[in-house]
Amino acid sequence: MNRIDLQRIAEERARDAEALLAAGQWSGAYYLAGYAVECGLKARIARQIGQHEFPDKELTQRCYTHNIDKLIEVANLGAARAVDMAANPIRGRYWLVVKDWNEAARYQIWLEKDARDLVNAVMDPSNGVLPWITGHW
Repeated sequence: MNRIDLQRIAEERARDAEALLAAGQWSGAYYLAGYAVECGLKARIARQIGQHEFPDKELTQRCYTHNIDKLIEVANLGAARAVDMAANPIRGRYWLVVKDWNEAARYQIWLEKDARDLVNAVMDPSNGVLPWITGHW
């Protein structure tokens, strides 16, 4: 899997989340919205690895996580996110929603409010987390 694949998957999962939200499938929408963020961050990480470069073992091991905050650090976006959160309070609040997502979400039942909050935090065209990530991938 390469950077372009991860970008496509992130965008497709975000569209899937919106479709599931529109269909009233709250749990699926919630899970896929967070998964879109995970894939977007992994696309950013892939950007850091040169095409003909052998990846560092520690970096490779740190990539195998679903934790959003850990992926932000591996993607070297911690400082940029902090600056952006301070400059854009709306996206700052959205990051607080997104950071709580994890892969175990697929085993839970989510309420409509939770799904709407996460999908909006991820997809808002002006302040969403995924549009911000795409600017860095």
